Amino acid sequence: MIVRNYYFIALVYGTTLLALSCGNDKEKVTHKTDIESKEFKEKLVDANKIYVKKESDEIDQYVKHKGWEMITTGSGLRYMITQKGKGAVPQTEQTVRLNFNVKLLDGTLCYSSDSTGVYEFIVDKSSVETGLHEGVKYLHVGDKATFILPSHLAYGLIGDEKKIPGRASVLYELELLSVK
Repeated sequence: MIVRNYYFIALVYGTTLLALSCGNDKEKVTHKTDIESKEFKEKLVDANKIYVKKESDEIDQYVKHKGWEMITTGSGLRYMITQKGKGAVPQTEQTVRLNFNVKLLDGTLCYSSDSTGVYEFIVDKSSVETGLHEGVKYLHVGDKATFILPSHLAYGLIGDEKKIPGRASVLYELELLSVK
């Protein structure tokens, strides 16, 4: 009887040690995976910072070459008002209507309201380029403006899978027609 109790106690003790040691290995593996994941994310962020800086420098060179004086926002959007209007300024959740041309920086015309019609969207709600949501809030109805959207504010890594390639900066020439 004592021998059976001894084996039972040894079995329980051994199982407990085994379970605890497995738990520690799992924590080590999880911790190692967390460190590797964090390092990967840091490398990815660093690579993107380098790309954003390079793209920003290219846009700055383009603007300088054109002789334009553009305002650069904190997000990287460049814009300039080419004709002043006197109407209302768009606010979040208002619908705006625009005449527009969308071009690549090499001058290739991708889209135009002449062929697709007036562009209409709800500010900060519709699924359009982030840079447009930001940019129209700097305009008054009647303004004509030029925007340059870096790729992260335009069509991103993939492009639109039609006329705008991935990682492309785009130039918008637009006129704010109305705000509702």
